[in-house]
Amino acid sequence: MRKIAVSCGCLEYPVLIGAGLLGTVGGAAKGLAGDGKVVIITVPPVRELYLESVASSMDIEGIEPVVITVPDGEEAKTPETYLYVVGRMLDAGAGRDSLVLSLGGGCAGDLAGFVASTYMRGVSLAHIPTTLLAQVDSSIGGKSALNHPRAKNLIGSFHQPKLVISDTRVLATLPTKELRCGLAEVLKYGAILDGGLFRIIEQRAGDMLALEEGVLEDVICRSAEIKARVVSLDEKDRGERMLLNFGHTVGHAIEAATCYRNYSHGEAVAIGMLAEARIAAQLGMISDGTVDRIEALASRLGLPTRVKGVTAEGLIGIMKGDKKAERGEIRFALPDAIGSGAVVEVKDRALIEEAIKGVLGD
Repeated sequence: MRKIAVSCGCLEYPVLIGAGLLGTVGGAAKGLAGDGKVVIITVPPVRELYLESVASSMDIEGIEPVVITVPDGEEAKTPETYLYVVGRMLDAGAGRDSLVLSLGGGCAGDLAGFVASTYMRGVSLAHIPTTLLAQVDSSIGGKSALNHPRAKNLIGSFHQPKLVISDTRVLATLPTKELRCGLAEVLKYGAILDGGLFRIIEQRAGDMLALEEGVLEDVICRSAEIKARVVSLDEKDRGERMLLNFGHTVGHAIEAATCYRNYSHGEAVAIGMLAEARIAAQLGMISDGTVDRIEALASRLGLPTRVKGVTAEGLIGIMKGDKKAERGEIRFALPDAIGSGAVVEVKDRALIEEAIKGVLGD
């Protein structure tokens, strides 16, 4: 097991990474909740696979959790689902000493975080991420959110967890598509924050897709360390943490434009990275060769490089409402080399449109 510390002001919490950690959840929950209610928020496929293991570990500690199952995917992040969960917690008698625990991927974690940050003005939170994307990215850093029909993650808060437990063994049951979506976030880290990680992905892409345990654990730990470092420096997303949005400005617009149905988050981010890399190239920040290198690696990971069913004009309209925009101007996290980047306000709409057209499919 490996342990990574995340520091946010006066708060510090551990991220535990290793194989077979689900059996430790009960003891961890007992330590965090004491005599309070433990509320598990999960989704149907994860409940079927892993709830029994988690519940058994809690039974040993004398904990009878309140289990709330919500829709899988982005449907978990609606105001209606949020109100349903709050109602279930009230029915169960959950008080301010409760622990909300997410068991699932990024969407379950976003919902659980928002519930924990708002229920009775805030209760304790822990994450048990079961997807690669959540293990390397969304479970760390305290961001939580619900979607609005006009924009993804528009309704949200910052609420740091007390603990993150990433059992790498659960990735063996992850659908290939979801594994690739997680690798999109790993690719993001390498492209804009860690050139060494980018080279590792280039060298070991096949091993990662084959779930080679040692390589995957190393990549998860390195990604989590990057996220922990950035969050420790910029908890509220006002400075360096904004670099983690590489690919997300265009990616979130793709998700919204296709009603969160046609492209998963990781797929949309992969396409978004290519569009935004093209913007960086047009601004003279990187070469066309660097764009090609990012695109080639995305293709090797099995990620889409083109988007269908949208227009450049439509995506730009959505991006104007992005929470990172200021004074109506769109800001992007752009690479200036493999492994480094900057947040740039781009006023040239024609330049943005041309870059987006480069990733539109037939």
